[in-house]
Amino acid sequence: MSRGGEGTAGGGFWDQFGSLLVAVAIALGVRTFVVEPFRIPSESMLPNLLIGDHLFVNKFVYGARIPFTEFQLPGLREPERGDIVVFTVGRDPRDGMRICPADHCPELPTEEFVKRIVGLPGDTLEIRSDGTVRVNGEPLASEFQDRSMIDEQGQSLSIRSEDNGRCRYEVLDDRQRSTPVRRVKVEPGRYFMMGDNRDHSNDSRSWGTVRAMEFRGPALVLYWSWGYNGGWGQLLNPLTWWGTEKRWGRMGDSLSCRPAADGGGGPVGVGLD
Repeated sequence: MSRGGEGTAGGGFWDQFGSLLVAVAIALGVRTFVVEPFRIPSESMLPNLLIGDHLFVNKFVYGARIPFTEFQLPGLREPERGDIVVFTVGRDPRDGMRICPADHCPELPTEEFVKRIVGLPGDTLEIRSDGTVRVNGEPLASEFQDRSMIDEQGQSLSIRSEDNGRCRYEVLDDRQRSTPVRRVKVEPGRYFMMGDNRDHSNDSRSWGTVRAMEFRGPALVLYWSWGYNGGWGQLLNPLTWWGTEKRWGRMGDSLSCRPAADGGGGPVGVGLD
């Protein structure tokens, strides 16, 4: 009876261990090929994404990349103008301002960015000093709104809508800053990325275009949003959770590019005048 009992206990342990391994494998598979979480750490995508927003990235829409390889699974569609996308770039840890496309600087560690696709492969772009964008000679329809947004520094930024023909969204305009005129031809297989906070975004205007292989996927939905932007260690303090603003109204907001006919932008929710 003693031996039988020991056998049963051992079998129970291995059954539980096997179930744990299966659960871990499923979780890793979902993260690699289906959805992946991402946290917004900066103001570059205001007014549509706020610091402390947490979103899910849809990995299978463009086709998930097989880890540690250059192979990408077939996707449901190609990246489109107006998509909000999470992607990787190379960043020098000794000089944080040195950023370049990951395939151009393979020696650098990678970091995840989130921006909006403005230029597709083969497009000719012109970014004017007043912030307006021309694509293949045609200006993106733009109209200032009767609202503004206050950023983290207390600066008031004008809100204007931008319509790229496929969808409409809102961007910020800092009238105190003049954007240098840029003209660029987007290379085949690459994409021109810009932040919605146009005058306060480190994007393709500074460090170049991104190939589709670096795309994690389009932003899908906000699953959590709060005003916290500190380190992981502070999360061990219950007062951090208790005292931090929770933006309940943003949770569940879709981040898909909305049709222009809807006249809507992204989920603007705080800091509005």
